[in-house]
Amino acid sequence: MDASPISPTAPQPRLRWGILSTGRIAGVFARDLATAKHSELVAVGSRSGESAQRFAQEHGIDTTHTHGSIDGLLADADVDAVYVASPHPMHLESVVAALEAGKHVLCEKPIAMSLAELDAMQAAARANDRTLMEAWMYRCHPQTKRLVELVCDGSIGELRHIQGAFSFAVDYDPAGRLWNKALGGGGILDVGGYPLSYARLLAGLANGEGFADPETMAGVGLLHAETGVDTHATAVLQFRGGVTAEIACGTLSHQQNVVRVYGTKGWILVPSPYVVRRDAGPTQLHLHRGGESEETPEVITVMADRGTYAYEADAFAAAVRRGESEVPECTWADTHGNLRGQLEWCRQLGLTYV
Repeated sequence: MDASPISPTAPQPRLRWGILSTGRIAGVFARDLATAKHSELVAVGSRSGESAQRFAQEHGIDTTHTHGSIDGLLADADVDAVYVASPHPMHLESVVAALEAGKHVLCEKPIAMSLAELDAMQAAARANDRTLMEAWMYRCHPQTKRLVELVCDGSIGELRHIQGAFSFAVDYDPAGRLWNKALGGGGILDVGGYPLSYARLLAGLANGEGFADPETMAGVGLLHAETGVDTHATAVLQFRGGVTAEIACGTLSHQQNVVRVYGTKGWILVPSPYVVRRDAGPTQLHLHRGGESEETPEVITVMADRGTYAYEADAFAAAVRRGESEVPECTWADTHGNLRGQLEWCRQLGLTYV
């Protein structure tokens, strides 16, 4: 991989990003890049020239780097890395094309619709000596790093159980992506990967590892009568060492979207676990050192100096500078395990994708 050694005192070059797609999450990523320290937005590409122009105007992208095609973005010599924010089934083609064009790739979750697709992406990254990461932005935030420290230093004793949910309620729209099986619709692939990823991260700590895959998973849920995608799903996981987890997701029900981490001497509430903050500022972890949920917790404040997605972009930029194909906050093996868990969860509900 092309990477020049960086002197500790030399200014670090900023990674130049191009965004592929112009949907909601692409806009969120673009706004956060404005607060990044080692990343900057320089280009946008879309299948629609009109959409690309609108996005460029909203985010201050020069017209010379506004592309009405994927090929145009990938041919832009001023783009070092591509953020792929298109619907899930379109990821394979876009990711492989970007890697073969010599671009590093950060791809929205789920990165692929099957393990075979993921294997093809990782093979392309390896063959072209590029960096590839699935976009689990919360993994890069200092709040998550502080939580890991608390669990590892014994603040709650030995880890025993994890609870996490990510659910929301939207009106049924037969033409919408969330309801379209051909577009990877359903809650498990859209937001279910978050509590699964969180549980796998924390369970790994119990065994001194960066993540853990469950030994068993029991999933239940509800499939939409017309479209067949999941609208509510819950799973119980068992990990090596006796750690268990309960995770839930949904698109037709509101839940408390928090994470709770239980140990033998206390527990931690993470009030904002996923999209931690949209900007700079404090976040909180609530540490309960006793067994009673009613007790007054110790509030641990974590300061953030940029948005959640900016931390992700900068962690990715750091891996590129080091000449690494994987980003430590979310390795290829970790990505493989999380996708395998999501697909197994779907399978247990009777949900499969072509």
